[in-house]
Amino acid sequence: MSNRTLSFWLFLTPVVLGLGIVVVIPFLYGLVYSFTDWNGLRAETFIGWENYIRLFQEDEFMQAVWFTTKFAFVVVLLLNLFGLGLALIVTRNIKSNNLLRTVFFMPNLIGGLILGFIWQFIFISVFGDIGGLTGIEGFNGWLSTANTGFWGIVILTCWQMAGYIMIIYIAYLENIPKDLIEAAKIDGASPLQRFKNITFPLVAPAFTISMFLTLSMSFKIYDQNLSLTNGGPASQTQMVAMDIVNTAFSDNDMAYAQAKAVIFFLIVSVVALTQVYYNKKREVEM
Repeated sequence: MSNRTLSFWLFLTPVVLGLGIVVVIPFLYGLVYSFTDWNGLRAETFIGWENYIRLFQEDEFMQAVWFTTKFAFVVVLLLNLFGLGLALIVTRNIKSNNLLRTVFFMPNLIGGLILGFIWQFIFISVFGDIGGLTGIEGFNGWLSTANTGFWGIVILTCWQMAGYIMIIYIAYLENIPKDLIEAAKIDGASPLQRFKNITFPLVAPAFTISMFLTLSMSFKIYDQNLSLTNGGPASQTQMVAMDIVNTAFSDNDMAYAQAKAVIFFLIVSVVALTQVYYNKKREVEM
């Protein structure tokens, strides 16, 4: 037992060291710097809560928080619906299910920046041509307003991530005992009843995992926001991650950006952990 414990810690040590050096130590340094006038090179003055008070008074940052929250809510809902729907399709006994799995997962392999520029071309050029041919005004001017920019980022994110979430649901769907499904069919249960009473409760852990991943991802999104709208028009589609980066590197206000990052970390942590706690509780009730 002692040898096993020693070997366990020996194997774990590189991971713990890496996590500490790359994540924990920089986070603690950033937390300290957020209370100073740090300019990226040195911190000369301790200014207390000044940066934090300032960020809650900044309309642009609060707008970014609200926009990101709306985006996260919509994306989490749609991604889990699409991911589960795709998983139900490709777990059926059809000959092309392996091909479909590959096709649905492929967008996740493309980088966010590249996807943003591809969809920017689609929304501006392709939609513009469709609008010109059909005379439908709704296709014109995509990404030129906050509303269409919001839905543009939502469409891009769902198209990219749905296949990834699908894989998680597939893992749980394929572990459902076939005997339960067959017994329900013999008892006369409809497809909807089988899904509600058998499939859904047994894939509940997948909802916990998928919602945690989609929540954290949607709050932290940056590449797609940068390449698709670049926060425009007039910073109305700027998300929190982009606002922090712009504050640090465009405005060269490192300490203030670090304070924003700390608040952002707290928001994401509270939302994600609350979701996990609630979903775990629901799993037990099911």
